[in-house]
Amino acid sequence: MKRRINKVAVIGSGIMGSGIACHFANIGVEVLLLDIVPRELNDKEKKKGLTLEDKAVRNRIVNDSLQASLKSKPSPIYHQDFARRIKTGNLEDDISKVSEVDWIIEVVVERLDIKQQVFENLEKHRKEGTLITSNTSGIPIQQMSEGRSEDFQKHFCGTHFFNPPRYLRLFEIIPGPKTSQEVLQFLNEYGEKFLGKTSVVAKDTPAFIGNRVGIFSIMSLFHTVKDMDMTIEEVDKLTGPVIGRQKSATFRTVDVVGLDTLVHVANGLHKGVPNDEAHDLFALPDFIQTMMDNKWLGSKTGQGFYKKIKKDDGSSEIKSLDLNTLEYRDQKKANFGTLEQTKTIDKVEDRFEVLINGKDKAGEFYRKNFSALFAYASNRIPEITDEFYKIDDAMRAGFGWEHGPFQIWNAIGVEKGIEMMKAEGYEPAAWVNEMLESGNKSFYTVKNGNTYYYDIPKKEQVKVPGQDAFIILDNIRESKEVFKNSGVVVEDLGDGILNVEFRSKMNSIGGDVLDGINKALDIAERDYQGLVVANNGKNFSVGANIGMIFMMAVEQEYEELNMAIKYFQDTMMRMRYSSIPTVAAPHAMTLGGGCELSLHADKVVAAAETYIGLVEFGVGVIPGGGGSKEMTVRASDTFQKDDVELNRLREHFLTIGMAKVSTSAYEAFDTNILQKGKDIVVVNPDRQLAIAKKHALLMAENGYTKPIHRTDIKVLGKQALGAFLVGTDQMFAGKYISEHDKKIANKLAYVMAGGDLSEASYVSEQYLLDLEREAFLSLTGERKTLERLQHMLQKGKPLRN
Repeated sequence: MKRRINKVAVIGSGIMGSGIACHFANIGVEVLLLDIVPRELNDKEKKKGLTLEDKAVRNRIVNDSLQASLKSKPSPIYHQDFARRIKTGNLEDDISKVSEVDWIIEVVVERLDIKQQVFENLEKHRKEGTLITSNTSGIPIQQMSEGRSEDFQKHFCGTHFFNPPRYLRLFEIIPGPKTSQEVLQFLNEYGEKFLGKTSVVAKDTPAFIGNRVGIFSIMSLFHTVKDMDMTIEEVDKLTGPVIGRQKSATFRTVDVVGLDTLVHVANGLHKGVPNDEAHDLFALPDFIQTMMDNKWLGSKTGQGFYKKIKKDDGSSEIKSLDLNTLEYRDQKKANFGTLEQTKTIDKVEDRFEVLINGKDKAGEFYRKNFSALFAYASNRIPEITDEFYKIDDAMRAGFGWEHGPFQIWNAIGVEKGIEMMKAEGYEPAAWVNEMLESGNKSFYTVKNGNTYYYDIPKKEQVKVPGQDAFIILDNIRESKEVFKNSGVVVEDLGDGILNVEFRSKMNSIGGDVLDGINKALDIAERDYQGLVVANNGKNFSVGANIGMIFMMAVEQEYEELNMAIKYFQDTMMRMRYSSIPTVAAPHAMTLGGGCELSLHADKVVAAAETYIGLVEFGVGVIPGGGGSKEMTVRASDTFQKDDVELNRLREHFLTIGMAKVSTSAYEAFDTNILQKGKDIVVVNPDRQLAIAKKHALLMAENGYTKPIHRTDIKVLGKQALGAFLVGTDQMFAGKYISEHDKKIANKLAYVMAGGDLSEASYVSEQYLLDLEREAFLSLTGERKTLERLQHMLQKGKPLRN
C-alpha cells in the first residue's frame, strides 16, 4: 500500500518542535502541535481571572512557543498564511487526536526517561501502521523503543532535523533494531522529495553522522587555535567563504548557535565514545569552560566570542575575545599571504591545493586542520556509516560546507593528502590505502553526467544512489557543452532541451551574458524544443552588472548607453516571444535584472528559498530591463470590471518603489512577481533543474505556439500620474523620502501611468519599454545616482541593479 502523509503530530513545541511543525506546514501538510499543560498560572492569567482549567491556560505553552517561533528571524515559515495549517493542543486533552495522523514526531526534552513516558502514552492512542519517530540528536534509538509493541518498533526510528529545520537541509534517519526496511525507504524518499532535504541513513551511534564529524571538527579546531596561538579573527578568516563555508565561519557561528548547544553535544560525545581515538579532543579546553561558567554563550546572552558594545556617542562596535586573557578587545585585521594567492581562483575546490602549500601560518593551519579531519572521517567508516559519501552529504547539508571531508581530500589528491597527513602525525584508515592498491586513485569520479564513489567492500566505483532525479551541471558542463563565452555555458540537457548557465561573477548579467542568452535562443529555435535558464551557483543572479553603465554615464556616452539598455530589453522580450518555450529556474538571490529575466520567461520554476525582487531604486534608477513595463502589464491584467484599478496599479508601483524582496518564493506570489496558476515552487533545490526541464518539454510536447505581441495593456494616464505625484509630494513633505527618491518615484509613476495621456488608453509593450528606457537614461545623468554608484564602487560592492 502506498503510504501518504496528509497529517502529522509534533510532540513538543520548543524551538525545534515549532520549527519542524512550520516546515511541514510549508509543504502543505496539516499539523497537530502538542505540548504539556502548565502547572500554575502566570501573572497575566491571574489578572484575567483565569483558572488552570481554561483552554487558553492549558494551551498556553504550545501557543506561546509557536507564536515566538513565527515571529523569529529568519522566519521558519514560507508564508505567514501557512501557519493556519498548524492546530495546537496539549498532551492531556488532545493526545487522542494522534490516532488521526499519519506520522508522529517526538521533539521533547533530551532525556530518555521522559521520552519513554511520552512513547508509552502515545502508544495508547496511536493507530497501527502510523510512523513514529524521535528528533533526538544523540540518545540511542534502541533504548527509546525498548518495551514498546512490535508494531511500534517496526514503524519507529530517529529522524534528526537540524536547526533551523526550514533552512538546514540535513535529515538523518536512524533505524532502531526492528525498524522495517519499508519505513526507512519511505522516509528517505519523503525527506528528499517532499521536505526538500538531503536524506542520510545513519547508524545508531553517538551523535550519528553530522554532529559526530562536525563537533569533532570544531573541537579539534579549538585545540589547534590554542596550540598555534591564533586569534578568533584569524580562524574566522581562514574557515569562512575561502574554503566554501558560511560567512560566519567558526566563532561567529558558535555565537549564533549558542556555545551551550555545542558543549552539550561535545560532552555527550566525550562520555559516549570512550574508545574513540580522538576522545580527548571532545574534552572542553579551559577557555571554553571559563566561558560556560561566565555564561558567555553567544547571541542569546549578549556576548560570546564576540560582544557588541554601545559607545558614548550612541553608536555600537564589535569587540573580540582574547583567548589568552579572556578579555574583550578591539578587533584585529587578519591577513595571510596564502589567501592572497587564492583571490583569482573562483572555484573553491581549486583553492585547497594552494592553501595546504602555504608557507605562512595559514598554510600550517590548513595542513593541521585538514589532516586531523581526513584521519577522523576515514576512521569513522564503518562505525557511523558504511558509505563515506554520506559523511560528505551530512557536512554539506547540516553544517553548510560546500565540500565534505572526502571531497576536499579528493581535490587535494588522495595520495598527496596521505603524504600531508603523515607529515602531521596522522594515518588514514586502512581502507584508504586498500583503495589506492586496488587501482582507484580517487574517492569520486564522474561518468556520463553521474557521480560515482568508491565502494569499499566491492573495491570499485559505484554510482551514488538517488541521482536520477537531479541534473548536476558540474557533471555535464564539459561533455554536453553546445556554446560557451565568458559569461555563459549553454548545455544540452537531453530530450531537446537546452540550458543557459550563467558563469559570470556573482552571476551578474552583462553584455556577454545577454549575448549568450541570444545565442542559446538562436540554437534552441533552430535545433531544439525548449530553453531553461538555470545554474547551480550560490545565487541565481544578483542583477545586471551596471559598472559599464556607470562609466558610460560618467563619460556622458548616452547613445551607447541607450543601445545597451535597449539590448537588455530586447533580450528579455526575446525570452517572452521566442518560438520555443522558455523556463527560468531562479533560486536564492534573484535581484534586479535576474528578476526581470524571470518575469519574461514563459514559466518560472522557483526554488522555495528564492529571494526575488526589483531593487533598482537602491542605486537611484528604475528597472530598465523590462521590469517597470512588466509590472505595469501585470497590473493591467488584474484590472476587473468595477474594480478600483488605481489601487491595483499602486500595489505594483509600490513593489518597485519600496524595492520589495520576497523572503521565499511563496511570498513572491503576493507581489505578482510570481503568478498563481502559471509559476511553481520546488522545495528541494537539487530537483529544480530536472523539474524545469520537464516543464519545458511538456510545454513543447503540448504544442507550444509563440505568443502574440501585446497591444492591449490598459494604462490610466493622468488619473494615475496625478495620484502618484500627490503621493510622492506628501512622502517628501513628511520627510519619509529624499528629493532624489521623489524624483525616481516620479519617473516610475510616469512610466507605469503610460505617460501623461489624457484618459485611460490601451498601449503596446514597446510603448512602455520606450518610456522605461527614457526614464532610466535620464536618471543615470543625475548627480545623486552617480554618487550612489560611486559609493558602491569605493566600498568594493558589486554593481548591480
